[in-house]
Amino acid sequence: MTAINAPRDKYNAVWIIFFILGLGTLLPWNFFMTATSYFTSRLKDDVSSANMTANVTVLNGDTRNVLESKFNNVMTLCAMVPLLIFTCLNSFIHQRIPQNWRIAGCLAVIMVVFLLTAVLVKVDMDPLPFFTLTMIKIVCINSFGAVLQGSLFGLAGMLPASYTAPIMSGQGLAGTFAAFSMICALASGSAIQDSAFGYFITACVVIFLAILSYLILPRMVRPQLAPSNKH
Repeated sequence: MTAINAPRDKYNAVWIIFFILGLGTLLPWNFFMTATSYFTSRLKDDVSSANMTANVTVLNGDTRNVLESKFNNVMTLCAMVPLLIFTCLNSFIHQRIPQNWRIAGCLAVIMVVFLLTAVLVKVDMDPLPFFTLTMIKIVCINSFGAVLQGSLFGLAGMLPASYTAPIMSGQGLAGTFAAFSMICALASGSAIQDSAFGYFITACVVIFLAILSYLILPRMVRPQLAPSNKH
């Protein structure tokens, strides 16, 4: 589909909305990865059980248990495989699910996942169930995130090329903001769980703002976006 005339963008509101949407696509996942130390800390065995169990990896002074040592590898696998699959499936999904459902629905699901993640910070769980649930959440985040990004760039593609830039700018800021937040958390000496809770709640707020922004967007570019609801 070719680009169409630029919408009337008073006060650069449409540009800002696409920027927020770009921020909302990657900031949650960047915060999730920033909290890796929190997840691995929840996988530690009790001191008493650690001395009695045989599932401890001891290599060059490394005393992590199996779940801790495998966390990063399994996390990468659970993130990249769904991302690849659903990125490839985007061309089929957009023909069967309306654009409004794809974008708003994916944002809503990701927000629910992060709300659950924030709640679980305050809930005690055994390492294995926590590990399993975390991997399921990673699969969900990246599956819906792939559909969200594809749909968002498809939406921007219906407008002049200048509206793709704010999406990429928002995604770029997502990584910078997550790194800056981690530096602030380390400098303040906050507990790992408190920092992680802050990451997840901030991600929920950003996603909520992205949902509101997307709901406002059609009012500003209604003539341009009207045909998109059929795809």
